[in-house]
Amino acid sequence: MPVSELCHREVITMQKDESALEAARLMRKHHVGDVIIIAEEKGIRKPIGIVTDRDLVVEIMATELDPAVITAGDIMKPELATIKENTDVFEVIRYMRRKAVRRVPVINDDEQLVGIVTLDDLLQLLSQELSSLVKLVEREISKEIQQRP
Repeated sequence: MPVSELCHREVITMQKDESALEAARLMRKHHVGDVIIIAEEKGIRKPIGIVTDRDLVVEIMATELDPAVITAGDIMKPELATIKENTDVFEVIRYMRRKAVRRVPVINDDEQLVGIVTLDDLLQLLSQELSSLVKLVEREISKEIQQRP
C-alpha cells in the first residue's frame, strides 16, 4: 500500500519566521503534536522543517526562553526527513526507524507537501491488519470444527 493512502492530507503548517508561541497555539487548536514549516517556491509549498511539541518543551520551556520571541525557524529540525507519496508503507516504517523519527511529511515528485504520516497512523494500520489475521485463524478453526466434528 502506498503511503498516500494512509497519510493525513490536512497538515498544519507555518512559516519559519512565525513564533514558537504560534506553533504551540496551532498544535493546541488542531490537536496535533507537530507543525510543518514550509517555504513557498513558485506556488509550491515545500516542507523545510518540523517543530514538535517536544521541541517546544525541551528548547523553549526547559530553558525558560520567551516563545513569543523565538521563531519556528530557530527550533525546527534542520534536516527534515520526507517520504515520497508512492512509497510503500513498510518502506516508510523502515525509513522512519533508520531516521529515528515519529513523523514524516509526505511529498510528491515536485517536493510539494501532500500529507503527513505518523507513528500512530502506522501502529493503527498494523493493529487492524493483525486483528484481521486473528479473525482469519478463528474462522479457519471454526470451519474445521464444522467440517470435522
